[in-house]
Amino acid sequence: MLKYEFIANDIRQFILDNNLEQSSQLPKIDELVKKYNASKNTVIKALEILEQQGIIYQVQGSGIFVRRKHRDGYINLLTNQGFYNTLKKNTIKSDILDFKEIPADERAAKYLKCPIGETLFLAKRLRYKSGEPFCIETSLYKKSVVGYLNEDILKQSIFQYLQEGLKLQFGFSDKYMTVSKLSKEEAKLLKIKENDPALIIEEVYYLSSGEAFDLSKIIYNHKNTKFFIQGTGRD
Repeated sequence: MLKYEFIANDIRQFILDNNLEQSSQLPKIDELVKKYNASKNTVIKALEILEQQGIIYQVQGSGIFVRRKHRDGYINLLTNQGFYNTLKKNTIKSDILDFKEIPADERAAKYLKCPIGETLFLAKRLRYKSGEPFCIETSLYKKSVVGYLNEDILKQSIFQYLQEGLKLQFGFSDKYMTVSKLSKEEAKLLKIKENDPALIIEEVYYLSSGEAFDLSKIIYNHKNTKFFIQGTGRD
């Protein structure tokens, strides 16, 4: 974990552990520099992450303040922390629908910036939130980056395994959102009706080096899923 990521995580945990309310003031940047024995640029980068995640806001000349907590059970569309982090008060479980190695086709190769035929892990899961199905997730991981996956890992948090087990440094992602109607098979898995509407998010995840390593498609259950976005300002 990079230093700025550690600082961001530590400040986030401090806010949670102390149940800080909106407008609670945090230590100033110079104090954080001393506390974490880090450069000013590193602390600023950590604060930028927290600001992007809607956890803090900064007022020039006044300091750093805590933002309003988001409602329980809502998924932040602007974060890449995974469901285990964004839905902490819910029990997250997974059924494995498919898991195998496949060669990258033309489309996967385009988004993952790899040769056609490169070996990928295909992981398809039905995800549950507190016992109710809330999405179908299909992911393609580069084997050259991930190295190894098994069903035990798939039943838990893959991202947690990649970050904590393999020490991969996540960078950013590109999201592509569409609304479509569910097929008969998709509706059956999500326990809703065929042709019901669904938000579909395709996402390409990148390492901090800029290398794409995961192409995911998530089909959300409109009855069991809620989203939020916290803006950071106006144009």
